[in-house]
Amino acid sequence: MNREVVGLLNRRNSLAHALLNSYRVVLAIPFTTSRRAMDRLLRKNEELSAILQVSQVLTRSFDLEQNLQAAMQILAGRLGMQRGCVFLLEPFSREITIVAAYGLTRDAIQRGKYRIGEGIVGRVIETGQPMFIPNIGAEPKFLNKTDSRPCKSGISFLCMPIALDGNTLGVISVDGIYNAPEGNLDDDLRVLSIVASFIAQFVLLWEHLRKAEHECGNLRSQLAEKFSLPNIVGESAPFQQVLKMVRKVAATDTTVLLLGESGTGKELIAQTVHYQSRRARKPFVAVNLAALPENLIEAELFGVEKGAFTGAAVRRAGRFELADQGTLFLDEIGELPLNLQVKLLRVLQERAFERIGSTERLTVDVRVVTATNRNLMAEVANGNFREDLYWRLNVVPIVLPPLRQRADDIPLLLDFYLEKFNRLHNRRVCLHPIAVARLKGYSWPGNVRELANTVERLVIMTDKERITEADLPPAILCFNGATPGIPDRGIGDNDDLGGQVQRLERQRIVQALQNSRGVQQQASRILGITPRQLGYRIRKYGIDLKRI
Repeated sequence: MNREVVGLLNRRNSLAHALLNSYRVVLAIPFTTSRRAMDRLLRKNEELSAILQVSQVLTRSFDLEQNLQAAMQILAGRLGMQRGCVFLLEPFSREITIVAAYGLTRDAIQRGKYRIGEGIVGRVIETGQPMFIPNIGAEPKFLNKTDSRPCKSGISFLCMPIALDGNTLGVISVDGIYNAPEGNLDDDLRVLSIVASFIAQFVLLWEHLRKAEHECGNLRSQLAEKFSLPNIVGESAPFQQVLKMVRKVAATDTTVLLLGESGTGKELIAQTVHYQSRRARKPFVAVNLAALPENLIEAELFGVEKGAFTGAAVRRAGRFELADQGTLFLDEIGELPLNLQVKLLRVLQERAFERIGSTERLTVDVRVVTATNRNLMAEVANGNFREDLYWRLNVVPIVLPPLRQRADDIPLLLDFYLEKFNRLHNRRVCLHPIAVARLKGYSWPGNVRELANTVERLVIMTDKERITEADLPPAILCFNGATPGIPDRGIGDNDDLGGQVQRLERQRIVQALQNSRGVQQQASRILGITPRQLGYRIRKYGIDLKRI
C-alpha cells in the first residue's frame, strides 16, 4: 500500500507543477488596455488560487467529508458557482450519494441519491465522460432529485467524473451561469478536471487508509483473542495462580518482572499482559538483550542521532521511541551490562532519555515488562546487577512455574501442540495413552519449548497414525524420575527401605532448591526444616549447588 500511496502523491505533485508552469506563461502576458483581457487574466489568477487551495485542503488530513466540503467552499468562493456537489459511488450498494455540497440543505443532500445510469449524474458515472447542460430547464434527463432548484430556467449544469486509471469513483457537479465576461465552458472544464483528479487521488488514498485501519483493527482483535487468558493452555493450580496475577496486573501500568526457567513462556505472558491492557492498540516491542552485542544494546534501546559515529548516516529511533504509548518487553534483563543499567534506571525513573550523539531530551510513555531466568538477587549479591535497578524492576514479580511442577497441564499441552503440528504438516497423528503417561512423567528440563519441539519431531518422523511408547525419544524412555543433570552421588542402588527413603529425601531437597533458585533459606522453609539441617543434608548427599 505504501508504494501506491507514494505513487499517487507523486502524480498529484507533478500535475500541480505542470499547472503552475502553464499559468506562469499566461500571467506573463503584459496587461493591455482591454478590459476583457484584464478580466480574463484576473479570472485565470482566481482559478489558479482555487486549484492550489483545493490541493492544500485535500492534503490537510484524511477526514473525507470535512476536506471535500472545504474544497467545495473554495470553488464556490473563487469561481462563483451557485451550487456544487461531490458524489461518490458506494462499491457494495452501487448507489451514488452526496458526500459534500455547497448551496444545499441537509434535507436536499439526503434526497440526492442516484443509481448508475439514472439522470445526468448516473449517466456520467456510467459513461465516464463529462456532460454539460446549458439550460437544465430544457433538459428532461435532469431529474433535480434534491429539489434545490425551484426555478431551473437559465441555469447551466456541468458534471465531471472523478476517475483514476479508468476507475470512476464518483462525480463533481457545478451549477452556474456561463457568459463571456465571467469565463467560458472551457475554463470551468479545465478547472473541474484538475480538481476532480485531485479528489480522485484523495479518495483513493482515503480508501487505502480505511482498509488498512480495518485490517489493523482485525489483527488487533485477533491478537487480543490469541493472548486472552482463556486461550492460554494450563489448568494446574500453580499456573492458574500465574494467570490470576496477570489478570490483576494487566489492568494497571505498573512494571512487571517475569521470573522463570528458559522455555516457561515468559514472552507469551508479557504479550498477554500487553494485549489485555489499555495499551493493546499501541505497539508491543520486544528485544532480547542476550541476543545483542554489548556495544549495540544502547543504540538499540535509545536510538542514534545522524552523524553520532562513523556509519550513522541517518537518525534511527530506539526501542523506547518505537514503544511509545505501548509496552516494551526486555527479555533476559540479567544480561544488561552494568554501564547501561544506570541509564535504564534513569529512563524508568524519569521516562526521558537522549539518543546517542544528541542532547535533545525525549519523553516517552512506555510500560516496561522485563524477564530473566537468572536469580537477580544472587546477581546483586555478586555485584553483577544494580540493587536500585532490581527494586525498580521488581514492582510486581511473577514467577512462572517449570513444567515439572505443573504435570497436570502436560496432557493439555500435548493435545494443543498435536493439533497445531498436525495442521501445519498435514498429518493426523495421535498419542497412545501409555505414551502420554510417559511424557507426563518426564521432568522436561527445557519446559514448554522442549515439549513443543518433541511433539513436532514425533509428528514429522512417525510413519504411523498413533505414537506409541516405543516411538518416544531415548531421553524420555531412559528417564527414571531423577532430576536431569543432578547425579545421585553418595547413594547406592539400595532396594531396602532405608535406601528408598534417602533417595526420596534427596530428590525432595533438589526439587526445593530448584524451586527457590538455590536460595537455601527459602528451600528450608519449603521443606519444613532449618537451614542448618538443610546444609547438613546437602553435604551428606553430595548435591552440587552450582549445577542447580
